[in-house]
Amino acid sequence: MKKTIYAMVAAVMAASCVNDLDTLPLNKTEPISEYVYGNNETAYREGLARLYFQFVSNDLTDLQAMDGGASELIRAFWSVQETTTDEAKCSWENDAWVRALNTNTWTEVQNDAVYAVYVRTLQGVAFVNEYLRQTAPEKLKDRGVAADLAAKIDVYRAEARFIRAYLYWMALDCFGSVPFTTEKSPFGGTYFPAQATRSDIFDFCVSELTYLKSADSPMLAARAVYPRADKGAAAGLLARMYLNSDVYTGVGRYAEAKAVCEEIFNMGYSLSPSYAALFRGDNGQNNQARAEMLWAVDYSDDNTESYGGSTYLLAATLASTDITDFTRPNGQRNGWAGLRTPYEFVGRYFDVSDADYETGAYNVTDDRGKVFYIKGRSESMEGALYSFMNGWSCLKFNNIPHDQTDGSYLSVSATKDFADVDFPMIRLGEIYLIYAEACMRLGVPSEAMPKLAELSERAGVSPPAGITEDYLVAERARELFWEAHRRTDLIRFGLYETSAYLWPYKGGDSYQGQAFPAYKCIFPIPPTELAANDALVQNPGYAVRSK
Repeated sequence: MKKTIYAMVAAVMAASCVNDLDTLPLNKTEPISEYVYGNNETAYREGLARLYFQFVSNDLTDLQAMDGGASELIRAFWSVQETTTDEAKCSWENDAWVRALNTNTWTEVQNDAVYAVYVRTLQGVAFVNEYLRQTAPEKLKDRGVAADLAAKIDVYRAEARFIRAYLYWMALDCFGSVPFTTEKSPFGGTYFPAQATRSDIFDFCVSELTYLKSADSPMLAARAVYPRADKGAAAGLLARMYLNSDVYTGVGRYAEAKAVCEEIFNMGYSLSPSYAALFRGDNGQNNQARAEMLWAVDYSDDNTESYGGSTYLLAATLASTDITDFTRPNGQRNGWAGLRTPYEFVGRYFDVSDADYETGAYNVTDDRGKVFYIKGRSESMEGALYSFMNGWSCLKFNNIPHDQTDGSYLSVSATKDFADVDFPMIRLGEIYLIYAEACMRLGVPSEAMPKLAELSERAGVSPPAGITEDYLVAERARELFWEAHRRTDLIRFGLYETSAYLWPYKGGDSYQGQAFPAYKCIFPIPPTELAANDALVQNPGYAVRSK
């Protein structure tokens, strides 16, 4: 049912100092280790492309039978980060993963979205490790690779290491302790990797990213190769990891987070003047939007036929009956009737008023709150969690280019089946907020006030008088809404599982919400993985299989 055109990788690689990176990735059924690299530069580019492709792959070769689109990594990660919180709920009650995530009632029983995140991340790590083995200096020497090509491959290796660090970050954030391997680990045969602690994986990633952003690293300079990863991407992920260090390791690293943010401020990034343009169909071509992106994953209607990622966020937020109502189109022609936001979240953080559900009009002062579609909706989800027309639809991700009016899309023929919106993995708006939080916790909030004033000015609201935890919880909700940060944020602020902060259907089937066990701040290791690897141990709180 799901189809991916592998040529999409060309878009990932094309904007480069090497201008002929528009090649196909490795055959998806062919182990990387069996590919003959030799002296062919194309093969090394293709190997790297396959690593980038891990984020958008619908390939089910190594997964249990499940929907290919739903198993795409960005879509699955978004689902576990957002539908388990106050920012989003899904109406697909017959999809196996939905009920448990909507209500925080998952158990050790395998959940498709959770399983996809686990397998996609660690599968990707294995691909990176093999690529690094095949591109090791001694391998290149044995093959007689020329010095100029070896230098290019050194850059590719640095990008591969960043991809591995990002995948490990996703895994440690969701699962805590996971199997840990590098290119130096044994592989194949009867080797089953043991789990490393969350702290050990954190330390590994910090070490890798610290090197990759350094002057000694062959990683390309910040803003050199959109949308490929560069030193800015490495610094951005490092800042994020330092911000969450207390959760991951028990030790706060706020001074380090602040220092890395200050490095990023000198790398040439700038806020997009328009918040909306960051999520429009031409965000990868719009230089002002691109200037805010530290790293993004490319999606294109022409080349990326994937039902995950940005297409998921475009199509699942509207019903099929909405598509012919072009009063608020989002430039795509499918309506899956799945994702929406509880009104309680919208009201709490965007201070909306005068909502008219017949015309779809509502008032809001914050420009970031102008992304909702409410025509024909009902405000409350009470007793109607699985009724798509209850709650507010979000059109933040929008296929229409930033410089085109909605009027040019007033027909189905002008819309598209798939997304053109590049998904922002790390952007400067997040770095500003990391900086603000680090400054607050270090007792120097005044240093971050100019950055918060920039975000406020773009949103059309007054800057804050000061920085508090409550303000940061709210401002991150507004600025990073639907960008797959919410679960991680609520955990860091101590609000995810506790009764201190409730939302509809938190912790069960009660509309009022309730606390749920703290062990659910991480997900269970999928039972199929435990069964396959005796070296694995289930996370605390979840049922342990008998040996």
